[in-house]
This record gives sequence, C-alpha cells and structure tokens, in this order.
Amino acid sequence: MERCVEWCADQLMAKRSVLLGLFVIVTLGLGYSATQVRLDPGFNKQIPVRHEYMLNFLDFSRVFTGANRLLVNVHWKGEGDIYNPEFLKVLQQVTDDVFFISGVSRPSVTSLFTPNVRYIEITEEGYVGDLVVPPQYSGSPADLDQVRSNAARAGQTGRLLANDLKSAMVRADLQDRDPKTGKPVSYVEIAKSLEEIRAKYNSENIEINIVGFAKLVGDVVEGLNTVIGFFVVAFLITALLLWLYSRSLKLTVVALAVALLPVVWLLGLLPLLGLGIDPMSILVPFLIFSIGVSHAVQMTNAWKQDVLAGSDSVAAARAAFCKIFIPGSLALLMNALGFAVIMLIDIPIVHELGVTACIGVILMIITNKMMLPIIISHLHLEPAAHSNNNSSAQTKHPLWWRLSALAEPRPALAVFAISLLLLGFGVVKARQLEVGDIGTGAPELRADSRYNQDNEKIINSYSIGLDVLAVFLEVPGITEACLNPAVMRAVESFDFQMRNVAGVQSVQNVARMSKEMIASNNEGNPRLAAIPGSSRGLQQGSLAYSPDSGLVIDGCQRMQILVFLNDHEGATVSHVVNEAKRIIGDIKAPGVEFKLAGGNVGVMAASNDAVKRAEVVMLAALFCSVALFCLLTFRSLRAVLCILVPLGIVAILCNALMATLGIGLKVATLPVMALGVGVGVDYGIYLYERIQHEMAEGQDLRHAFYLAMCQRGTAAVFTAVTMSIGVCTWAFAPLKFQADMGVLLAFMFLVNMFGAIFLLPALAAWFNQGRPLVKSAVAEQGVAQLAQQVASKQPEPLLEV
Repeated sequence: MERCVEWCADQLMAKRSVLLGLFVIVTLGLGYSATQVRLDPGFNKQIPVRHEYMLNFLDFSRVFTGANRLLVNVHWKGEGDIYNPEFLKVLQQVTDDVFFISGVSRPSVTSLFTPNVRYIEITEEGYVGDLVVPPQYSGSPADLDQVRSNAARAGQTGRLLANDLKSAMVRADLQDRDPKTGKPVSYVEIAKSLEEIRAKYNSENIEINIVGFAKLVGDVVEGLNTVIGFFVVAFLITALLLWLYSRSLKLTVVALAVALLPVVWLLGLLPLLGLGIDPMSILVPFLIFSIGVSHAVQMTNAWKQDVLAGSDSVAAARAAFCKIFIPGSLALLMNALGFAVIMLIDIPIVHELGVTACIGVILMIITNKMMLPIIISHLHLEPAAHSNNNSSAQTKHPLWWRLSALAEPRPALAVFAISLLLLGFGVVKARQLEVGDIGTGAPELRADSRYNQDNEKIINSYSIGLDVLAVFLEVPGITEACLNPAVMRAVESFDFQMRNVAGVQSVQNVARMSKEMIASNNEGNPRLAAIPGSSRGLQQGSLAYSPDSGLVIDGCQRMQILVFLNDHEGATVSHVVNEAKRIIGDIKAPGVEFKLAGGNVGVMAASNDAVKRAEVVMLAALFCSVALFCLLTFRSLRAVLCILVPLGIVAILCNALMATLGIGLKVATLPVMALGVGVGVDYGIYLYERIQHEMAEGQDLRHAFYLAMCQRGTAAVFTAVTMSIGVCTWAFAPLKFQADMGVLLAFMFLVNMFGAIFLLPALAAWFNQGRPLVKSAVAEQGVAQLAQQVASKQPEPLLEV
C-alpha cells in the first residue's frame, strides 16, 4: 500500500500542472451547476414508507386525508364574539383565499362558509337542515342571529368554532402534486401565500394564526436566510484562527478554499443527479466544510513541517501526500461510513441526507488529498511563518512532553478512573433520553417563534389541534357496516376507552355521531344516546354515515377514528399508541380489523419507531465497520480497541448531553451521533498512525506519542477547537434544530479530541504497546550513526537496524 501511495505521489507531482488545470475546469463547471440547486421539501419524504403504520396510512389515504393538514385560525380581538359583520366578512374572504391556493385539495376546504358544513335538526315536521351560513346571508342582525343559531346546531363548537366563540377555523388538506401541472407542490410558495393572507387581514380587531407542515417548511426556509449569516461568521472565525495558527496568509487561503471545494462540487452534482436539498438537511454542506478544514490543516501542517526542515515545496508536498493519504483517506471513509449507516433508517429524507453527505465526503478525498498537495507544491512559505517556528529537535514541547506521561501505565490509571466516572454518569443519564420530540409546537423552531405561538393559541382555543392520530377500521366481509351493531359497538368501545387515556384531547368517530343523531330522533333524550341492538335502530342515525363527514366511505366498509392529542411529544405519542394497541387487543369483534395508524401523529409514531429500531443496529454497524477498517489498516486488535473505546464513551456522553438539554433522539438529531463517531475517529487514526510509525523506528510508546502529538496533535487540537467555536455560533440561530445541532457537534468535536489525546495513549500503555519493536541499544546506536552520516553527508549505506 505504501509503495502504491508513493507511486501515486510521483505521478501527481509529475503531472501536477495538467491535473490542476483539470481540477479548475471541473470546479468552474460544477460551480455553475451549483447555481441551479433547489430546495426540495416534501411531506412524504418524512414518512418511513415501509413501516407497518405507513403501509396502512398510504392505503387508506386514498379515501381519507388529513395527515398533511393546514389550519388557518381567524381570531376576533374586539368586544363580543365572532358573530358580527366585520369578522364574518374576513372569515369568508380567508376561506376563499385558502380555496384558491395552488396545492390545496379544494374539496377538503372547510369553514362556516363552505357547503360541506351543514346543520341538521329534527322538528315536528321532520328533518330540517341547511348551510350554516345561508346563501342569502347579507350581514344584517337577523342574518347574524340565524348564523349563530345554525352554528350551534351544527355541533362545530370546539372544531371549526373556538370554545369561547372568539375564533373560527379554516381547514384544508394539501396534495403532493399540483393537479394542473402534475409537478410536486411548492411548500415554500404555499407558505408565502399564507403569509400574504396574514398580512392582508391582520388588523386591530383581527388576528390570523396559521399552522401546518407547509407553513413550518416556509418558516424553516425563512430561517435559513440567517443560516448563511452564521456560516459567514463561522467562516471568518475559522480564517482568523487558521492565520493565527499558521502565520501564513497563503496557507490560510488555500486551506479555506480547498475546504470549500467539496461543498461547491457537491452542490453542483445535485442538479446533475436530479436531486435537491431538503431544508432539514441544509446543514450538511456546512458540516462538509468543517470536515474539510480539519483534513486541510493536517495536510498543510505536514507540508509546512517539511519545508521548515529544509525541503523544497514539491518534495514537501510529495512527502505530505505520502504521510497523510492513507490515514486521511481512511478517516474520510469513516466519515462517509458514518453517514451511510444512517440510511438504515427507512425514511426517504434520511436516505437523501446520507447520500448527499456521502458524496460530499468522498469528493473530499479528491480535493483534500489530491488537489491540495498540487496547490501547495506551487507555494513558498512566507518569512513570518518561518519566524513563527520556535520548535527544534533539541527543545521538547513542554505541554506535549508532560502529556506524553499518560502513555505510561501508572499515570494512565488516573485517566481510566476519570473515564469510568464519566462513563457511569453517561450511562445513567443516557437512559433518560427520549425518542421523538420534546416540548409542544414545532421542535425545529424556537418556543417563542410565531409558528409555535400560533400553535399554542389554537390548542388552547379548540378541542382539536394539529396533532391527530387516525385509527383505521376495515370490515370487508360486512355490507353496510354502519348498520351492524357489533361493528358500531366495537367503535364505541374504542372511543370510550381512548377518551380516558392521558394525553388524549378528544375523539371523533361515526359511532358517537350516530348516537347523537339517534338521540335527536328521540326528542333529544340522553338515555337513547346509545347503540341499538338492531340494524333498524341504527338506521335512525343514518345521517351520520355520510362520507361527507370524512370518517367513513360508502357502505362503511372502511372507517377512521380521529384521536386528537394534547401535544406530539415522543412520550405522549408512544403512550397513546401503546394504549391504542392494548385497547384494540381487548376488543373482540369478529370481522372488524383495526389498523394503526394515520394522521401526523401516526407518521411521528412510525418515524420514532424507525429511529428506535435503527439506533442500535446503526451504531453496531458503524462501530463494527470502523473496527474492520482499522484492523485492516493497522493489523492490530489493540489498535482497534485504542481507537474505538474513546469513541464509544463519547457516544454515550453525547446521549447523556441530549437528555440533559431536553433534546430528543429523532431523524434530525440521529445524524449527529454518526457524524460524531465519523469525525472523532479522525483524531485517533491520525495519532495512532504516527505512533505506530515512530515505534517502528525504535521509539518507546511515550516518545512515539510525544512525536505524534508534535506532528499531528497540534493540528488535531487546533481543528477541534476551531470547528467547535465555528458551530457554537449556531446556538444563537433562530432555528432550534440548528442550535441543537451546533451544541451537540461542538461537544462531539471537543470531547472526541480529548478522548484521542488522553484515553488512547493510556489504553496503549496497558495494552503493552510501550514495548519497542527493536532493542533500545541497537535503536539508539542506529539513530546515532544515522545522525552522524547526515551531518557529515557521507554516502556510505546506513546501518541496518
């Protein structure tokens, strides 16, 4: 492998001008293509399509909708309630505007002004019913009284009408594709249209509140405008620290430019591959840049050391390529593997994130390991960088020499004691980590964001909200199932028990509606609000069996029960779904098959379940793959343990930190774990490769570790600190998921570095790695003669050691 790398280095330097020109042409082409990259959000991309719940959801979504729902709340801030001409006029206009938004399923638009909202009452003359807002409505006092009476009889209080009669709702479902163009709907454009509605009708007496997936995507995209600003800040901080570290403006500019190249190439390849970038994975390019800085610093640092030792630029670039290519490429493969294993989670957006990140990391092997040596071979180090070199062969670096004592057995015991304490704390705290969202509202946004404020107002004003679990029923062997007492009593039993489950706000189903209609047919007698024992008795509630309710299809062979939750926290979702399973298991109704689950809560439950299932498998696959690569590279089981043990402890501590900060384990945060392991292994590989090399030259473990820190450790510490400071600025971002990721990544970068420079040598000391590979006396004699020959420039062959 080393001979192959040396041959590649020779070819790279021999054809460096041609290759550099080729790389420049590729960069210009992909840079132009990058201008065509587009945001590509989608609701179905959030769904684990092969999960049992989602198979049911996709099957029943052909007849029932509601998972991708939009709620526009019109709130009256003036005196009195909503029954006044000003409010109702605005409500009608908002209904019309929502109806004409591209991407909205028009039959699903529902408000007091839509024809699918009617009232029905039973009088001495029989059934009487009409639209809640009659066509002849003019806004007169008599019309207002009529609308008030109709709305009360329609039973929409708590659903389309707020419980305090100070707000009214416009509800609509979104389609995946625009029926006119056949193209995927643009959630960003829908969000803009909704904001136009808000701006148009907000006034002294009217307030518009909007929630839904499309609005959430719009707010996230709007927040991404500030992400660019934070990226610029992180870039400037990195540039400043790079210059302070290298004292070379040339090396600083080259390292930053090469770190940006894989980002430009990645963004340029996405349109060519027919891919976009999802707002939830917008941070991937920034992570690629951070990894690129780390590897660029290692390469430029190795080149600088050789130049300061007297080599010319070309020879130093060739030597840096030979030293860095194997450990650097292995580390990048580990990074790519870290992103690849998250694709074990069967969710399209995760697959897209994994593919995007893997492409970016693989491109880094070309830009950082091939293009960078070519560029620095043309550079000449400034005098300021020469004067900044205070180290010499005779003077030991005081900090690294003291730290190298950890590579001896007794000092290593202190490291083990501290590591065990941290591991114990991490294990205890990590057990408190919850799967799923934590807190109410959209976890991607801050608690004080407009979206979450709107969500809180809607939840507090209505008996329903955006968090709904749809439970499906199928009765294929029964015709007119709504007239079958056994079927209706099964639905009634589920309804009764689910209402008593903690976290459930309300339940809607055809059985409850049927009982209300039957009672209405019997002078409103509450004693008769029950499921009769015969089909003829059930016929009294026939008006409830209309498909217009959205709860049944013609013939009632398929039904859905809507369970509205107080919130969508991971614990709430898990508890409600588990209780639904238990209740379904207790209901004995032949021919009735309950199926979970739809609604946005059903999607969350499936996603959380997919994350929970994949976590252990993902980490096991990641660590096993890293172990295999390290074993093939270093051919030492002890090397594998020295590299993997710190990674395992840091992974547990990361889970503990997430539990402490109230961050749930979900699709948005799970990649941090894989990235942390992938980036963390870089430090261990770079250090261990140098330790192994120095020990092969006859050094004991302490001296080998000291030399490794001088050659690789300084750059590793610098890049860890630099990347941590850069991503820490994300903590002030308006997007909460970006802030959470910034804190977690800063922790992973720093603590993985500490694990590599503290725990790795301690483990090596107790794995008997301190034994020199050759006898000390012979080694010292060989090194002494080598020094004499170099000093006298004698051409005699070196002493064989």
